[in-house]
Amino acid sequence: MPVVDYKAYCRMLDSANQNKYAYPAINVSNLETANAALAGFAEAKSDGIIQVSTGGGEHASGSKVKDMVLGAISLANHVHLMAEKYQVNIALHTDHCQPKKVDTFLKPLIAETEKRSAAGGKNLFNSHMFDGSELPLGENMKIAKELMVLCAKNEIILEVEAGVVGGEEDGHDTSGVSKDKLYTTPEDMLGVYEALNSVKGARYMFAATFGNVHGVYKPGNVKLKPVILKEGQDALKAKYGARFDLVFHGGSGSTKEEIHETLEYGVIKMNIDTDTQWATWDGILQYYKANEAYLQGQLGNPKGADQPNKKYYDPRVWLRAAQTS
Repeated sequence: MPVVDYKAYCRMLDSANQNKYAYPAINVSNLETANAALAGFAEAKSDGIIQVSTGGGEHASGSKVKDMVLGAISLANHVHLMAEKYQVNIALHTDHCQPKKVDTFLKPLIAETEKRSAAGGKNLFNSHMFDGSELPLGENMKIAKELMVLCAKNEIILEVEAGVVGGEEDGHDTSGVSKDKLYTTPEDMLGVYEALNSVKGARYMFAATFGNVHGVYKPGNVKLKPVILKEGQDALKAKYGARFDLVFHGGSGSTKEEIHETLEYGVIKMNIDTDTQWATWDGILQYYKANEAYLQGQLGNPKGADQPNKKYYDPRVWLRAAQTS
């Protein structure tokens, strides 16, 4: 099926909120991980979200180009083409964009969608994330509101963050942040609503933080407090009769019970990156272990026992193992 349009994406998010489930949002950085995400959604018969970070876009453009916008466009175009071969709904999203990259990543991608739309084409991405959590809330929302105007004009959903997700992702390290910043307050949540809902036609998702940390960590090291999401939603409902579409960042290592609790409080999107990165690497590792003799020239080469077997080091073979994993 084609990548969804704005109305279909809104229906996806509305359904998740009403029925208390969340879409996996899988970070991809090359054709193999994009194809793996598409195949995984199809096998699970699940709609889903595929997303590209600034680092993922830069990687996809190649080591000599290093253009995060061009790489993101390339990956998005690939997903648009391949999604038509699968019987699930797919939305395209960009992940964490900090304030210093708004003018060099987000705005050029929004401009690309605007150009395509003017020519009668589809939006390139369905949604974008602005991560202004490093700024005081007022400054964060000032930029977010400007982006919300641009996004609303182009039928793009904006994702914002208030509070800080700890750890390190894509070269952005917040591991030294004070622990109180890891928990979004009800006052912050009301501030986000008041800022963004002043924009006509605004549709957005909100990454409120409740102790989340990016990356790998030992069980028990992170103190998730999902009830914080409930407190914020309760405050919003009491004052404005509204409810957020919430996003769960930094979910690796979370318990099934913690994840399910967040669904009760309005989480409709859960980012997955660390675990799929590991699965990619583990696929290659297990392939190597299973075929080491062929790769070291100890087995299977009719030209000589001291030469590796080309059938086993062909990149298509071991990259497919990564994709399958």
